[in-house]
Amino acid sequence: MAVNPPSKDAPVSRLFTLLLCFAPTFCLAECPDWPTERALAETARLQHQLAEWDDAYHRRGVSLVDDEIYDQARQHLQVWQECFEPRPSHAHPLATAGGESPHPIAQTGLSKLADEAAVVAWIAPRSDLWIQPKVDGVAVTLHYHGGKLVQAISRGNGSHGTDWTEQARHIPSVPLQLPAAADVILQGELYWRLSEHVQADAGSAGGRSKVAGAMARHTPDARTASHVGLFVWDWPNGPADMQARLDGLIAMGFAQSAALTLPIDTFEQAAHWRNYWFRHPLPFASDGVVLRQGQRPDASRWQAEPPHWAVAWKYPLRTAVARVRNVEFSIGRSGRITPVLQLDPVKLDDRRISRVSLGSLARWREADIQPDDQVAIVLAGLTIPRFDGVVWRTQARHRIEAPTPENYHLLSCWQASPDCDQQFVARLAWLSGKKGLDLPQVGRGTWQLLVEQGLVFGLLDWLKLDQAHLQQIPGIGETSASTLIESFELARKRPFHVWLHALGLPPSGDAALAGGWNALASRTQEQWQSEPGVGKKRARQLHAFFATPEVLQLRERLNEAGIPGF
Repeated sequence: MAVNPPSKDAPVSRLFTLLLCFAPTFCLAECPDWPTERALAETARLQHQLAEWDDAYHRRGVSLVDDEIYDQARQHLQVWQECFEPRPSHAHPLATAGGESPHPIAQTGLSKLADEAAVVAWIAPRSDLWIQPKVDGVAVTLHYHGGKLVQAISRGNGSHGTDWTEQARHIPSVPLQLPAAADVILQGELYWRLSEHVQADAGSAGGRSKVAGAMARHTPDARTASHVGLFVWDWPNGPADMQARLDGLIAMGFAQSAALTLPIDTFEQAAHWRNYWFRHPLPFASDGVVLRQGQRPDASRWQAEPPHWAVAWKYPLRTAVARVRNVEFSIGRSGRITPVLQLDPVKLDDRRISRVSLGSLARWREADIQPDDQVAIVLAGLTIPRFDGVVWRTQARHRIEAPTPENYHLLSCWQASPDCDQQFVARLAWLSGKKGLDLPQVGRGTWQLLVEQGLVFGLLDWLKLDQAHLQQIPGIGETSASTLIESFELARKRPFHVWLHALGLPPSGDAALAGGWNALASRTQEQWQSEPGVGKKRARQLHAFFATPEVLQLRERLNEAGIPGF
């Protein structure tokens, strides 16, 4: 079948829209605009990446990426398949997960509810509902015969797993003998013990990987084993009644598991406990909650697939995967170049994020980020979006060239030009800002408009503007023009040292800036360095500032304008 991306005006399918509207992201309107060959290549590359992660986790017990990143990557794959209709893939996440040991009762796994509406819809027709934290660890089946532990099996593919019996015998939280001599099958989660762990603040803290690493050893050492806890989330061959099962777990010594399995009747109760466990201490990492019906089919009918009687409702994302639309480079007043990633919008903690700064050219080059790469974004301090790494790279890379750093510095770009507009406008914004002349109602947007209209070409051209000039600009009326002129007039009243800082004087420590321009311009580099708080580098910059031809021209303009000190 031919693979053609839909036109921008074509409606997307309901499934495509549903997948794109999964909790972490906003609904996007378009499929990637890729030709057939690239669509197949990008899809195959992502399939290969997911297969590597699946194999590492399910077969080797190594978690290479967080669940959040994995879920979003698989979501991307489903979307691309819906967009481009490539040849169907028969790859399954658990294809390499199975071990040699059959589970006595299948581990079912869980479907994930996308949003609050899905949770409401799931709860509405059901009764006898219970909620428990979704512990972020590694799943295990424990089989007791006559009360004695006879086998521990990793989840594997749900029907077969790896025999972990020897490892389990060294873990204190896994009892070797139950109080009663009964045939008991328990399903639960081995987790890494964490003290007063608040998921909203600390995230997963790498707990699952630590447990997976411990279980990968044939005989975990005593210290490591003591850090592994057990949360029993089900007793498949236990009593039919949930409360009876919980009472039985308490009798067997699993009081923690029972205490964190609570009855609910409404969505509001479910939302309360999900938020509570997300923001309050627990002894383990958790990535959501599990909603269960107390009544469920007989365990002999369970299959290694998500059941209808239990689902997961995950916590708000801490990490979002976003496509890089473009890489832009912001050039500041001092000539510093900052790469900024322009992203397909994603949602984190109810914030819409469409761009993130990388801080420096060195970091961008080290990360090697190009358009169409998929990157992980987190919120630093729960407020500032931060780049957290490349999740996977696009197959066909369109490389972007960064501005040349040598062309931008403290004394570059004093006038508007195609290569200098960013730094020049940044100079103007600094000049009118709080650390400069502090001119009300004059910000970066104003300067950008004046530059685009050709009224400001040099740093001080605005001194000669009048209201008539300003009112010629589309969008600036009589009132706005009058306000700007009033602000510009305030600049003439600012003292000499304020003007120096507004022009971009390099940091001068506690140096005295009295005596006017001629006195400061006559200082040698050594004299500047003798001033308190001025080192060798700053002294060199200060001396160069007063000798720069563009700055000398500004001094002449200010002298002509009658600004004291110049």
